[in-house]
Amino acid sequence: MSGQTKRNGVHHVAYACKDPEATRHFYEDLCGFPLVHTEVTSVPDSEAFFRHLFFDLGDGTCIAFFDMHGVGEKPDWKSDVSESVGLPVWVNHIAFAADEERQKQAKASLSAGGVEPLMDVDHGWCHSIYYIDPNGIMVEFCRDTPGFTPDPEEARAALNN
Repeated sequence: MSGQTKRNGVHHVAYACKDPEATRHFYEDLCGFPLVHTEVTSVPDSEAFFRHLFFDLGDGTCIAFFDMHGVGEKPDWKSDVSESVGLPVWVNHIAFAADEERQKQAKASLSAGGVEPLMDVDHGWCHSIYYIDPNGIMVEFCRDTPGFTPDPEEARAALNN
């Protein structure tokens, strides 16, 4: 990401993690997204600090995680982004673009690491394989089959159905 300027799109999406090594293992070793940067920030005049871990998704964007230690988090905080707020696990998730080969690679690597798919779904316009990461966050490997045709007018009309 060094020297790159993104004018549009996503730079990174950030979540919290309870176990940075389990998170690193899942994303780097099993999913194939290399850890490319870890920023450590200390809070002045305290023992509090956090780490911000960045994993390269292969296109200049990253998924990132905060490993927090006394920076304002509650003792009983949860890292999942759906179930802890009363939603089904599949509601808040991240979908990684994949082709058929990438889905096969991910499935083989994750299975070898003891992580089995939560769901394998043909949505008609895409095929998705879903997993739960060590933080309770659902991740999706999504392959367009053939994808959808953007139609803003129809999309807006569907909001009122």
